[in-house]
Amino acid sequence: MRLALYTGIILAGGYTCLPPAFAADPTGDWRVADGVANIRVAQCNGSMWGAVSWEKQPGGRDENNPDAAKKTRPTLGMATLIDMKKKPGADQWEGQVYNAKDGQLYSATITPVGADQLEIKGCVMGFLCGGETWTRVGPPIPLSTANAMAKGAPKSAGAAPKATGATVAA
Repeated sequence: MRLALYTGIILAGGYTCLPPAFAADPTGDWRVADGVANIRVAQCNGSMWGAVSWEKQPGGRDENNPDAAKKTRPTLGMATLIDMKKKPGADQWEGQVYNAKDGQLYSATITPVGADQLEIKGCVMGFLCGGETWTRVGPPIPLSTANAMAKGAPKSAGAAPKATGATVAA
């Protein structure tokens, strides 16, 4: 009888001690599918943004950008995921992705797959789509008021800085 009572207490206590299920978190550092770069994804003003945080071969340039003035700028630090907004009721964000391989912006979604993968899908004209899966290489980034209230962040939902490029295939 005592064993049944202890087992009941342990089981009941176990259920109250389990952490709540949280939505997948796309923040953190992610290695792109071909391994040539890491993208740091962070939240800013309610949107997810991603920028190149590491390059396998340092010194990359945005050579395929159609804007001649941008062809010599470094890819390190450039935005790749732009103004990704959370889709209601889903662990998915929608916005734009910049593909430095062709210098183009695409409509895109990011979707966490478990704790260690992030699916990126980009489309042009709404139906020509491609994508890849990134692998987590750094932990999620804790939300902070400094991050959420970053100076220079876009004030309106539609305002996004000009795409700056990365080594990511859409």
